Amino acid sequence: MSVLESGENYLEAILMLSKEKDGVHAIDIVNDLGFSKPSVSIMLKKLKDEGYIEIDNNQHIHLLPEGLKIAEKILERHETLTEILTYLGVDPEIAEDDACKIEHDLSDVTFAQIKKYYLDKIKNH
Repeated sequence: MSVLESGENYLEAILMLSKEKDGVHAIDIVNDLGFSKPSVSIMLKKLKDEGYIEIDNNQHIHLLPEGLKIAEKILERHETLTEILTYLGVDPEIAEDDACKIEHDLSDVTFAQIKKYYLDKIKNH
């Protein structure tokens, strides 16, 4: 299975929202990502059909194991890249936006090396 960048953004948003509140609904994603209700409905159906999320009888959205794995990976990348860019002197708001753009395109190997370098050479010294 392969989730497109927009699907990764949804999974990441669901994870972040689930840490803030009990029971994530589609409207929470609309408000968080700024997408239209129809767009969110279409993507949630795709994510559900592909086995990344489930929606219970109360319309609460839950990440399934594969969706959680992807969401945690993207969130880690987002937080790490934002921290690195901010450390380099980028305005925090710009760093946040740029991290969001970068997080989807880096290979696992490249991200691991960036993270290792940052932790070994900069953060831990």
